[in-house]
Amino acid sequence: MLASVWIVLLAVNIQAGDGQSVQMDSIKSGFVGSQVELRCIFINSNPPVKISQVTWQKFLNGTKQNVAIANPSLGVSVLPPFKERVTFKQAAVRHRTPSLEDTTIMFSNLRLSDEAAYICEYTTFPAGNRENMVNLTVFARPLTRMTLTTPTIVARPQKRKMTVATCLSANGKPPSVIKWDTRLKGEATFQETQNANGTVTVRSNYVVVPSRETHKQKLTCIVTYNSERITDSVVLNVQYEPEVKIDGFDGNWYLDRQDVSLTCNADANPPVTVYQWKVVNGSLPNTVKILNNSLIFKGAVTYELAGTYVCAATNGIGTRTGLVQVNVTDKPMARGPPGGVLGVLGGVVAAGLLIAMAVTVFMVCRRQQKTRTNADNDLTDLPPAHKPAPPPPQKRSSDLKGHLTSDDIQVLTLDKKLPLQPPYYDMVPSESTPFTNKPNCGWQEPSNPAEHVSYHRVYNKEHCLESQPTQTYPPPVTFLPQNPYTHPLSNNPLYPASYPAQGQGQGEAPRPLFPKEQSV
Repeated sequence: MLASVWIVLLAVNIQAGDGQSVQMDSIKSGFVGSQVELRCIFINSNPPVKISQVTWQKFLNGTKQNVAIANPSLGVSVLPPFKERVTFKQAAVRHRTPSLEDTTIMFSNLRLSDEAAYICEYTTFPAGNRENMVNLTVFARPLTRMTLTTPTIVARPQKRKMTVATCLSANGKPPSVIKWDTRLKGEATFQETQNANGTVTVRSNYVVVPSRETHKQKLTCIVTYNSERITDSVVLNVQYEPEVKIDGFDGNWYLDRQDVSLTCNADANPPVTVYQWKVVNGSLPNTVKILNNSLIFKGAVTYELAGTYVCAATNGIGTRTGLVQVNVTDKPMARGPPGGVLGVLGGVVAAGLLIAMAVTVFMVCRRQQKTRTNADNDLTDLPPAHKPAPPPPQKRSSDLKGHLTSDDIQVLTLDKKLPLQPPYYDMVPSESTPFTNKPNCGWQEPSNPAEHVSYHRVYNKEHCLESQPTQTYPPPVTFLPQNPYTHPLSNNPLYPASYPAQGQGQGEAPRPLFPKEQSV
């Protein structure tokens, strides 16, 4: 009987336990000093089980610590050190007959030591205990500031590096990231320090060589913490010795010039308090007047004003000097246009000439190339009838007995500028003709070689008599007699060709011979 009761109770417990759960967030976070909500809700079964007690516990390094307890009979209890900072969100939990389905707690004024895992445990009857856990992370927002190493930075002649500014991000969790934004040429150093409470302090120093160029330069420190971006800036105040320059001498101080002066300009921090003038290997002229940082020369310029003038400027850091060499001439120097303007004009003119020359050369070369190309094309495109034929082959003197010899053959050369005509050969007998009865010695040049075909005649001067008077020839005829003979069937003389031309067959008619005076 007793065994049967225990079996029934166990079956009821298992059946009821299948529908029970505790709902919580897995992760929660908050910043130091802020408030965070830790949710805990009990999902009951049907039929519901009875909640006997709810306990919140802190779980850290394997150890559990009670934080708060809610009991239907005893009420609510919060244990130290959470007593002043932990409360139940639902007011019904604090009543004499509480409702314990929602036992969410509120954590206020978070501390770094509050970071841990928190367990919400339900004790039920007859189902037993049900629990869940949330991890709480506590962040610490760092304290960020940027400071100058010293209020006043002094630039020394030794040019040594020194820290001019410090950017600090203290007691941060997680640690910050520091960067610098500046035009200064320097370097940054970084250092991290782990604090006892789990926070990290990050320090960065900016190191430069103080100088006149670093004065009034801006330094910006950029601190990135989580998704936040914090910036801070400072302007450097660098003190340095005077940088001295003497103005007023334009290189054209001549005799009797009026109203000349020299001015000592000094760039210094702090400002210059004392100016001192002197002349190297001499003394200041009697006509000079010192006014603040200027020398005013009264009256006309004389040779006495020539020399090397030195200005010494002093401030709270040190003394620096500047000098100028003054020359005095007899007459004023000629002043022309500024050298820069002349240089620019000269460069423009030279560039224009070069471009014009290049264009001219290009056009001439292109025109010549085009002319040669057209001439070659004209010769190439001529039909066979208009192309010059090569001279006929020479024959032995025995074969040409009674006819023309090789010395009588004229060499023909065509000028490219003239229109091409069918070629011809001037055959002149080497012996006496019926018209002259004298040997043919020499040749006659055309009156205008540009309008005629060029001729080159080979002859033997030994057969010519210089004492012979010049014979006047009759006007040229179409055909000249070449050893006439009588046809057997006719009494008329015939004039056979001396030899067939190149490309001419034996059965073709002989070519006519043209006088050499005829133009193309």
